[in-house]
Amino acid sequence: MKKAILSRRETFSSSHRLHSRSLSEQENKEIFGKCNNPNGHGHNYVLEVMLYGPIDPVTGMVMNLSDLKKILQDEVLDVLDHKNLDLDVSGFQDKPSTTENLAVWIWEKLAKKVPLLHEVKIHETENNIVIYRGD
Repeated sequence: MKKAILSRRETFSSSHRLHSRSLSEQENKEIFGKCNNPNGHGHNYVLEVMLYGPIDPVTGMVMNLSDLKKILQDEVLDVLDHKNLDLDVSGFQDKPSTTENLAVWIWEKLAKKVPLLHEVKIHETENNIVIYRGD
């Protein structure tokens, strides 16, 4: 059976402060710089989710995009969009809300409902991109 990669792109806006409770205030400032601003800062994130699997011979699809869109909306976008990651999103109170940790968080939310999940890619900025593949 032929296989394909299916990709879905979404956007969301969130704020956060890069800060680790395991570090002193001075260490946080040295490591995270201006991103350690006590008032936080925001990003317009671009999320790309990729699935890899067989093309169903009947439907011609790896997964129905309408189903994937709903899962992304319910599990990720409704939780993250226009939220403060550190204050509003369960899972970031005890770890820095880096894009790396955000990619893992998204993977863990989606993997339960999207068994063919292959990759989570987050564009924090045009230049800063994180890819996570479940490792």
